[in-house]
Amino acid sequence: MANQIETHTKVLASASHLLEYPDMQWWNGLTAYRAVLGELGRRQEQQMFGEFFDYLEQAGQKSYEEQYVRSFDFSQNTNLYLTTMERTDFGKQSEEMHRYKNLFLSHGYDVDNQLPDYLPALLELAAALPEKEAGEVLNAIKPRVELLRKRFIEAKLVQVFLLDIVLTETAALGGEAA
Repeated sequence: MANQIETHTKVLASASHLLEYPDMQWWNGLTAYRAVLGELGRRQEQQMFGEFFDYLEQAGQKSYEEQYVRSFDFSQNTNLYLTTMERTDFGKQSEEMHRYKNLFLSHGYDVDNQLPDYLPALLELAAALPEKEAGEVLNAIKPRVELLRKRFIEAKLVQVFLLDIVLTETAALGGEAA
């Protein structure tokens, strides 16, 4: 059980970090992340993280950063804010934003520097929680992650591997709806 908790924490915290903007600190930490993730007991997740890291090495820093900005800063279709996927109904977006905020508050956390629908923040929340509660958070965001995954595939974004990892972890934690 302790190994499972340690694994879900490492996996979700790493996926969260790797979805963040690739600043200098991000790049400098990649070697350490790769080493930690290479120790995971689940081969499938190791392979998906490996594919992501291999792409980074092949693309290089400048190319990856340009792709990141194009994909996440200038595209409503593939950004990391889960409520912006259906911007046609601002009332619905507001309700959904409120639900994400309540996910944080109900687990004793708050997001001060980020909107509550920001995927990396939600993954950090799940990483900080015990297994059962992490599964509940992942299950709550699963439909949006699946939609985002489809859009990443259409846009041919390497970050789809990170979303695959999140969905694999959701299943491993029993976060799937019955």
